[in-house]
Amino acid sequence: MLISVVIPAFNEEAYLGDTLASLNRAEAFLRDKESLATEIIVVDNASDDSTADVARALGAIVIKETHHNVANVRNSGAKLSNGDVLVFVDADTIVPDKLLARIVEAMSDTTCFGGAVDTDYRPTKLTSKAYLQFWRMLGKVTGMAQGATQFCRRDLFLALNGYDESLFMGEDVDFHWRLKRMAKRQNGSVVLIEDLRVVPSTRRFDQWRLWRTLVWTNPLFILLFRRRRTCWHGWYKAAPR
Repeated sequence: MLISVVIPAFNEEAYLGDTLASLNRAEAFLRDKESLATEIIVVDNASDDSTADVARALGAIVIKETHHNVANVRNSGAKLSNGDVLVFVDADTIVPDKLLARIVEAMSDTTCFGGAVDTDYRPTKLTSKAYLQFWRMLGKVTGMAQGATQFCRRDLFLALNGYDESLFMGEDVDFHWRLKRMAKRQNGSVVLIEDLRVVPSTRRFDQWRLWRTLVWTNPLFILLFRRRRTCWHGWYKAAPR
């Protein structure tokens, strides 16, 4: 089994180094435990900072994608990967050392189609902390899993045509639900790894006013406007750094 880690990155020089360092530790743990190989691919989404240089310095494969659509960026990395299992990690997310080994353990069950990893958000604002904890619990109840870290068998990813490139937001939740529907039809399973948690950046929640967080992360707002690029300027052009 070869693991391909795909990281979409747009102007992430400040965060990408820590993400890659954590993935390199996870890669070393997996190699020592299972003697399995891992490739780490950073998809540079037309960054105008040193994102690509940071990636190369930490041993990642760097590919270019100029179209600003995160679904397209994820898919571009998947197309050029070689792995049997695809793991998608956000560029500002720290993963535990045992993450890749835990994913391999889950995927050793041939009925497992893929899944996601639980998140541990650590915002500085108490209101943001309570809000994120609420959505974490609701996500578990409704089967909604975001894309801080998702994984899938390569052949199934291709069968689903990857992430939906008509979406500018919510492509991760959409993919997870489509994967779950496929698994249900074929008597497979999709898992949520909860014994390990990844730590995404909370920069948006720390910098945004509460009203902006409540609007831009509201599932109903996302559902209504997820195909409108102009609604997501704060993700694609003016993201907090």
